[in-house]
Amino acid sequence: MLARLSADLREFDPEEEQAAARSGKQGIPWATDFDLIRDEDIEPAKETNVKLGFWAEGEESMGSDEDYYGDDLTSLGHGELEKHRELREYARLIAWELPLLNQLARPFEPPTSTTPFRFRYTSYLGESHPATNKVVVEFAPSDLGLTPQQTDKLIKLAGPRYNPTLKLVKMSCEIFDTLPQNKRFLGDSITKLLAEAKDKKDTFEDVPFDFRHHKPKVRHTFPQEWALTEERKKYLEDKRAREGKLDWEKLNSGELIDGKKIIETALPFTYAVTEPIQLAAAGRRR
Repeated sequence: MLARLSADLREFDPEEEQAAARSGKQGIPWATDFDLIRDEDIEPAKETNVKLGFWAEGEESMGSDEDYYGDDLTSLGHGELEKHRELREYARLIAWELPLLNQLARPFEPPTSTTPFRFRYTSYLGESHPATNKVVVEFAPSDLGLTPQQTDKLIKLAGPRYNPTLKLVKMSCEIFDTLPQNKRFLGDSITKLLAEAKDKKDTFEDVPFDFRHHKPKVRHTFPQEWALTEERKKYLEDKRAREGKLDWEKLNSGELIDGKKIIETALPFTYAVTEPIQLAAAGRRR
């Protein structure tokens, strides 16, 4: 092996390569110890027509796809059929499921002093919407059992969330993905507000109320003096009757001016002038 390696290395010498070329040698012969296969001898694998099922999308569990012979509905027809199935499903719910909801009905109980918070949720009947996670809470500071000093401090802490017209504090939260999380955040915020309002270290007595954020709506009321009473209606009817009688007397006596007659009598005199009158242009001298 060493002798063969040294011989091969000598053949890589440029002088040896030139001498081999002059003697007619073509270099190192190909090795015969390996079974070399030409590219032409390699046959490509034959593709088998395998149906993957469910329109050849890889769902083998659905079974092989059926052959289509043009005897099926179009996509529009299948869409209408799906709408019909949905309507029938809701009809079955109305007939069989909705009457059972009467068993879960409870009588309305108005809120008491122990439930001063009013939560509001938004639902779009099962449809996804960004506002479905929003929770709004309203409460009156006077319903929380606080002293006047604590109530004033709570109003000052609420800031622009307090409505002085309705005397309600309105807060909302939609930063979380679920309703319970947003409601819990509002509950924690209200707890912190109450704890801060009951803190006697600083009563905020030197801080004035600031209601500049509130823009009350001006609601114009109908004046009571303009209301049509029975006496007012009778007075207007008598007045219209007297004015109508006076107009009828003037019409018969010729004292009533009829604008239509005046126009009809004045038209012939208006069109009597046939010769045009030439007027000089303004600012032009002759």
